Amino acid sequence: MADLFDTAPPAGEPARDKTRPLADRIRPARLSDVVGQDKVLGPDGPLGAMLGAGSLSSLILWGPPGVGKTTIARLLAQETDLAFVQISAIFSGVPELRKVFDAARLRRQQGRGTLLFVDEIHRFNKAQQDSFLPHMEDGTITLVGATTENPSFELNAALLSRAQVIVLERLSLADLERLTQRAEQELGRPLPLAAEARDRLLEMADGDGRAALNLIEQVMAWKVAGKLDTDQLSQRLMRRAAKYDKSGDEHYNLISALHKSVRGSDPDAALYWFARMLEGGEDPRYLARRITRMAVEDIGLADPAAQRHCLDAWALYERLGSPEGELALAQAVIYLALAPKSNAGYVAYKGARALARQSGSQMPPAHILNAPTTLMKDQGYGAGYAYDHDAEDGFSGQDYFPEGMKRPVLYLPVERGFERDLKKRVEWFAGLRQKRRTEGKA
Repeated sequence: MADLFDTAPPAGEPARDKTRPLADRIRPARLSDVVGQDKVLGPDGPLGAMLGAGSLSSLILWGPPGVGKTTIARLLAQETDLAFVQISAIFSGVPELRKVFDAARLRRQQGRGTLLFVDEIHRFNKAQQDSFLPHMEDGTITLVGATTENPSFELNAALLSRAQVIVLERLSLADLERLTQRAEQELGRPLPLAAEARDRLLEMADGDGRAALNLIEQVMAWKVAGKLDTDQLSQRLMRRAAKYDKSGDEHYNLISALHKSVRGSDPDAALYWFARMLEGGEDPRYLARRITRMAVEDIGLADPAAQRHCLDAWALYERLGSPEGELALAQAVIYLALAPKSNAGYVAYKGARALARQSGSQMPPAHILNAPTTLMKDQGYGAGYAYDHDAEDGFSGQDYFPEGMKRPVLYLPVERGFERDLKKRVEWFAGLRQKRRTEGKA
């Protein structure tokens, strides 16, 4: 598969300006040149299908940095013969938007449409996002917004209802390798790196094509004899920080991956996502709280020791700090991943809360109410209460739900871990309760 920038300049194109950044110099000249996003640009992809039908709707391009959002928007305008206008939500406000809309309206009167590309569109507030709506509806503009944030959280529902969200993917190592080859062709010489160092350079880019080209341009500027190995490259270049926003979409994606890996009993995957969050700068205390929740929600009474293990790891982190304390949290993650799983307690709790909301304010049955006053005794409080310790097997079998309520079954333990024993107890008490009621009726 070719890459985002994997093309030579078209025949007859003027010589490239060597003072421009490498990423700009090898930017694709046609949509067919943009590869690495075949899922959306191929004939069966959403953009490919739109262009094939000769109809382009408003779009939101959602993807990480350096995957071609601006390039695709520019080339869509070229393919559809629309005037391309680019603004950034960081630097533009209502006055600038009015000027853009007025110019687009005039352009439309002259018979040409406008593709308005808005970079970082999630930076606009609700009122600014709403200002696009009438111009999108009457065809004055075709909006193409670019965002690195989840549109579901950052964009108005009204705007999303009028635009199709197109998801662009980070570039693979194979994509970045093709981009590197294209850069070498543009610069007229190979990278001065050994094979392993070359792979390490592409890993540093972390799926970002622009970052890869900037790194390549930096390496090409070095005056070196022969080829550098991995250690020599690492001495000259700092590893690029992983994309991670502790309050944004990536934060929730990674904690979801960690939680589901633990639930899926995969300690290796769980450790990987745990490490990814730490490498991104996540607060270990947040992770300690979340893994303790995993023990309660997904392991529960199948292994009651899991909760204690998490709390101990949390306390160890507080005493040791980083990085030593993080090992205790990592071991808790491994323990949880390998523990028997049950959400029976979690399901029972949610069922009890739902039943409590539904049943309102029904009183407990009179026989289990205390009667500290004569009036309360006269009202029947405590009458007929059977003291379980005096009953055979220490179990009276009385009903403790409100009078008239059909007895629900909320806790259904599984046949795993310690809950296997609890299941036997539940069944034993259920059978004994039925026996006591039958004896009482007799």
